[in-house]
Amino acid sequence: MTLRCIAVDDEPLALGMIAAFIQQTPFLQLVGRYSSAVEALQGLHQQPVDLVFLDIQMPDLSGIELARVLDKGEYGVGPRIIFTTAFSQYALEGYKVDALDYLVKPFNYADFLKAASKAQAYAELVQKPAPQLAAPVTAPEEEYLFLKVEYQLVRIAFSDILYIEGLKDYVKVHLESEAKPILSLTSLKALEEKLPSRRFMRIHRSFIVALDKISAVSRNKVQIGETNIAVSDQYKETFNQFLSRWV
Repeated sequence: MTLRCIAVDDEPLALGMIAAFIQQTPFLQLVGRYSSAVEALQGLHQQPVDLVFLDIQMPDLSGIELARVLDKGEYGVGPRIIFTTAFSQYALEGYKVDALDYLVKPFNYADFLKAASKAQAYAELVQKPAPQLAAPVTAPEEEYLFLKVEYQLVRIAFSDILYIEGLKDYVKVHLESEAKPILSLTSLKALEEKLPSRRFMRIHRSFIVALDKISAVSRNKVQIGETNIAVSDQYKETFNQFLSRWV
């Protein structure tokens, strides 16, 4: 798979180096180089791009601001972003706009290739084969989901999930196989839509539980291992319907 790339940096030497790195990488294709985020935005409007190597501190429009514009989906399926900057304190901001990676200047080709390979792996992971006409069949239900944890996608088996806790823009996924929960930058609502309803139930504004991991229930709470989770009024009717089938 070849990724169409652009480089964006207001420093001519840095821009030339990144463009050269792209050109010497077999699975990358350089389709544009820009000295400002405004120019890059115009270029992105004219042609499809898979990956953007993006400086952060630039005049007029910063790399973070450009990333936020692209994250809104204004250009359809937006390109993935790898930030290139001399300032490591922007790493958290890069994570919030869903950047794939973060290269701190000065970096060498080995560092660049590692980040580019991560982008290639991500693209191959999300690419789906074209549908083929065939006799209707029942597709097997997937037994896992992928969550973004730091700068990588982690596969989580449904059977390993105990319960999920929502914390503003993050979720904590408590697993049977791990002592500590996994933290992912997503909403509880978005994660709820990915979970099979026959196996998981939202019982509280901040909690989704795995039904097969419930060890005890009452009218107002469930117990999973040593953890008690309250059933809020908003979800009590649905939970009571489940409880009536369970007892």
